[in-house]
Amino acid sequence: MSGSSPSERLGLHRSLLTNQLLQAAAAILAAAVTSFLGQIQDVTLFVSGAGIVFTCAAVIVLSPRDRLPSWIALAVPVIDVIAIGLMRGSAPVAGIGLLWAFPAIWIGAAFGIRGVIGVTVAVSAIITYQAFDESHRVAASTFVLPFTLAALATMSHFATQRTRAQRSLLEKQSAELRRSLERARRQEDLVTEVLDAVDFGVIRITPSGEFAVSNEAHARLQAGADALGPSSVVFAADGITPLEPQQTPFARARAGEIFDGELVWYGMPGEDRRALNVTARRLRPRDGADGGRVVVSRDVTAEETALRAREDLVASVSHELRTPLTSIIGYLELALDDDRLQPSTREQLEIAERNAIRLRELVADILAVSAASRHGVGFALQPAPADLETIVRAAVTSVAPRAAAQGIEIDASAVRSCPTVVDAHRLRQVVDNLLSNAVKYNRRGGRVTVTVDREDDTVVLRVADDGPGISPSEQGRIFERFFRADAVRNSTVHGSGLGLAISRDIARAHGGDITVATQPGGGSVFTVRLPHKEGAASWSSMS
Repeated sequence: MSGSSPSERLGLHRSLLTNQLLQAAAAILAAAVTSFLGQIQDVTLFVSGAGIVFTCAAVIVLSPRDRLPSWIALAVPVIDVIAIGLMRGSAPVAGIGLLWAFPAIWIGAAFGIRGVIGVTVAVSAIITYQAFDESHRVAASTFVLPFTLAALATMSHFATQRTRAQRSLLEKQSAELRRSLERARRQEDLVTEVLDAVDFGVIRITPSGEFAVSNEAHARLQAGADALGPSSVVFAADGITPLEPQQTPFARARAGEIFDGELVWYGMPGEDRRALNVTARRLRPRDGADGGRVVVSRDVTAEETALRAREDLVASVSHELRTPLTSIIGYLELALDDDRLQPSTREQLEIAERNAIRLRELVADILAVSAASRHGVGFALQPAPADLETIVRAAVTSVAPRAAAQGIEIDASAVRSCPTVVDAHRLRQVVDNLLSNAVKYNRRGGRVTVTVDREDDTVVLRVADDGPGISPSEQGRIFERFFRADAVRNSTVHGSGLGLAISRDIARAHGGDITVATQPGGGSVFTVRLPHKEGAASWSSMS
C-alpha cells in the first residue's frame, strides 16, 4: 500500500468503503429481522458483534481517502470475520453467516489466493468451533458455507485480476493515444509552419467542394485580388477574355476538375492587375474514398509582365527590321541583274544578298513565334480543301537545288495523294522546315526520304534522313524555341532554333502533332500526323 500511487490508494479506499457500508446495511437488516422473529439467544454477544461491524465501517468512513494506512485494509476484513462469527453465535438459526460473503469478497479481491485461503480457513475454524455448542447443530450449511465463501472469494480474485489487466491495457492505450495525439499535433504545427513560410498559396478542397486547409500566402493572394475592388474581373491567360465565375480555376477545382499551370488575371486591362498561376491536383484516395484536391497558386505578375514586355519588344524590332530588309534585298536583286558587274563585285553582292535573305528568314521566324502566343492565341488558319501530295512535291522541288549542291538525294516516290482540309500556306511552312533541316543537317552525299500516306482517319507525313541523329539528352528539347544542339552550334550551319517550334505549333493548331524518332549516328525520322476529316482540327486556337 505504501508504494501505491494516489489513484490506486483512492480506488482501494472507495472499494473498501463501499464494501463496509453494504455490510453494515446488511447487518442492520439482519438485526431487525432476527429481533422481530425472536431468534437472538444472546443479545449482548449479538450487539457486540454488530457494534464491531459498525465501528469498522465508521473507521473507513473517517479515514483519509488518499492516505489509507495499509494495516487498516488488512485488519478491517479480519475483524469483520470475527464480528460476524460473534453475531452468528448469538443467533445460530438466523443465517447470519451469509454476511461473511462481504469480507470474503473483499479479501479475495485485495489479497489474492492467500486471502482466499486465509478467509476460508478462518470461517471454517469458527464454524467448527461453534458446531460443538449445543445451540448449534451440524447441518448442510456447515460444509457448504465455507465452500461457498471460498468460491466467492476466488471469483472476486479473478474478476479483480481481469479488471486490473483491462485497466492496465486501457492506461497503456490511453498513453499511446496521448503520444500519438501529441505527435499529430506537432506534425500539424510543422506542416502549418512550412505552409505559412512558402510564398505560394496552398488550399485543400474536400470531396464535397469545401475549403478545408489554407495557408497565409493563399489568403494574402486572394486578399490582393479582392482588393482590386469591383474591377477584379477574372480574365483568361491572354488577359483580355473575361471568365465566367464557374470558369475560374478555383471554381473548376471545386467542381472536381484537375489542371496544371492555369494562368488567370485579376483586374481590368490597363489597371493594376495580378496574375496567378494555378494548379489543381487530386489527392490520394483514402480507404477507397475520394481524398479531395489540393490547389496551388503562385503570383507571377512580375514574370508575366516581363515576358510580355520582351515579346512586345521582339515583335516591334522584328517589324521594324522587315521593311528595310525587303528594300535591301530588292535593290540587291536589281544590282545583280546588271550584266556589267565585275565578277568580284557580283560575288560580294551575292554574299550580301544571301545574308540579307537569311536575316529576313530569321525575322520571319521571330514574327511567327510572336504571333503564336504562349497562352493559346494561335495562328489565324484559313483551312481549305487541299491535297497534301501537291504541297509536299512543291516543297521538294523548292529544296532540290540546295540538296543537289550537297550531293543529297531526295526520294519522294512514296508520296501518295491525300486530300484533306488544311491551311496550305501554313502546312507548306511545316514541310519546308522539315525538308530544310533534313538537307541542312545531313551528311554530304546523304539521302532524304519523304512519305505521305493515310492511316485510318489520320494523314501521316514522314521526313527521314541518314544524318548524325540527335543525342538522347537533347531529344526532349528539340521542339523548344531557340534551342540548338551543341554539335550544330559548334558547326558552320546557321539557324535560329525556331523552325521546329513553329512547325509543331502549326501542326497542333490543325489538331495534329509532330514527333521524332532518332538515335546518334542513325539519322532522324520526323512524323507529322494531321486529322483527315474536316472539322477535326482546332482552326481558331492552338492546342
